[in-house]
Amino acid sequence: MSHLPETVGTIGAGNMAEAILRGLLRAGMRSDQLLASDPDPVRREYVSRELGVRATESNTEVAQKSHLAVLAMKPAQVEVATADLPRDRSPLFVSVVAGCRIATLKRFLGPSARIVRAMPNTPALIGSGISALAHDSGLSEEDVRQAEAVLAAIGRVVQVTESLMDAVTGLSGSGPAYAFLFIEALTEAGVREGFSQDVAQELAVETVLGAARLIQESGEHPAVLRERVTSPGGTTVAGLAALEQAGFRSAVLAAVKAATARSRELGA
Repeated sequence: MSHLPETVGTIGAGNMAEAILRGLLRAGMRSDQLLASDPDPVRREYVSRELGVRATESNTEVAQKSHLAVLAMKPAQVEVATADLPRDRSPLFVSVVAGCRIATLKRFLGPSARIVRAMPNTPALIGSGISALAHDSGLSEEDVRQAEAVLAAIGRVVQVTESLMDAVTGLSGSGPAYAFLFIEALTEAGVREGFSQDVAQELAVETVLGAARLIQESGEHPAVLRERVTSPGGTTVAGLAALEQAGFRSAVLAAVKAATARSRELGA
């Protein structure tokens, strides 16, 4: 809390910007400390109505009035969105633009711009995301702490080198979709075994949620917990053997590798 900036603005007011603004309100910032810009009048009206945050069409106004400005637009929109931003009064920028490297952003924002690159994931929409952040050596410790404080409003935060940001995209950025697919498959399996759709989905969701929390709260390695519930000759070992035979582990490794490679392609 103590490291939250005095004012925060978002350039772009889409879903991730909304998640960040909501998180900052939950973290104790006042609506008059927040500002958002977006070219879409419908989106501006929504943010103003639902969050009580003033919304403007002017990206320049956000940059001028914010101590920290979140760049929250699609990669193809960055050049246009940053074209008129002032260079003399530059905030700390936190970019959540997928695949857009710090060096690229500095071409648009100026070589002296202070930039943190971040990759949140979609559970940020309910305050349960995880964000990885990267920065160059030119930032002060306070800049980094302020960026961390803003991202902590939507979940956990880890620091990585920028060279790993594509892998972050492949693992945690795309990861919720892998989990959704697994839950979808578990649910379908339950329906095939005789459960109703609702009961099968509840069993699947709570199983995955509980397993994740058990890892998080116990602090034990997933392999240790897996071995603990796998009795020789039992039902779990039969199920795990079927997963391994079908290539479950190798499929997950391939998914992360493919998504990481695609992130590199988009960044290039």
